[in-house]
Amino acid sequence: MIDILNFIHWNVNPEIFHLGPLSIRWYGLLFAAGFLSGYYVAEKILKSENVDQKWIDSLFFYIIIATIVGARLGHVFFYGWDYYSQNPSEIFKVWHGGLASHGGAFGILIALYIHSKLVTKRSMVWALDRILVPTALVTAFIRFGNLMNSEIYGFETSLPWGIIFERNGEVVAKHPTQLYEALAYLLTFGILMFLYWRTNSKNKPGLLLGTFFVLMFSSRFLIEFIKENQEAFESEMALNMGQWLSVPFILFGVFLVVRAIQKPEKIYKNMVHKNK
Repeated sequence: MIDILNFIHWNVNPEIFHLGPLSIRWYGLLFAAGFLSGYYVAEKILKSENVDQKWIDSLFFYIIIATIVGARLGHVFFYGWDYYSQNPSEIFKVWHGGLASHGGAFGILIALYIHSKLVTKRSMVWALDRILVPTALVTAFIRFGNLMNSEIYGFETSLPWGIIFERNGEVVAKHPTQLYEALAYLLTFGILMFLYWRTNSKNKPGLLLGTFFVLMFSSRFLIEFIKENQEAFESEMALNMGQWLSVPFILFGVFLVVRAIQKPEKIYKNMVHKNK
């Protein structure tokens, strides 16, 4: 019975098609689809609060650049410094793979800080409470992209939904941890959307931000227990790199949620920007 259940084979070509040197890959397509979906959700949220369209467009330009740069540098410094320090030109070759979600999170934080100072002149927490709602959706799309790349999967399993990643030479079923994370992130997105639209959470600075950190990085922390290590050095660690990087986000998230609940509610005024 187990042998039959484990025959879920996965051998999808990561490349959809190519035109000369240009290669269209599933990962890139899903990455772009995630950002477009996130933009749509964020635009709806921000327009409901009378935010100027030019602010929205400039904000997403900041976020897209910061996410890619942050995720790439996160992979370089946290997971592959031994290699990239000897091959610095490879750092810029993002199409070869290698993005770290924790680095992307740091990048978004930096981008929103700069944008808040230079453009909106509003609290960075105000922006984060709103932008991180669709960010959970974007990360789900990215994890589906990881599935199409047959990467970051888990240990061997006899569960009926185990997948044999044949493209990587696997002959036994492994936990599809990309799907576990994608589903966890979609659930996080659903919870945040409910809190934003159906409760007064958006008027409690830091509540949505803290909820995002707790849900996203707690799920990442737990799923890492059944995920194969991304780098060899992690085999000597009690917790792998992804788990250690998740802990500060979880603790900070708990702090934000507790503070937001304990502090009096703050009603934000509608933000209206007029170009001068």
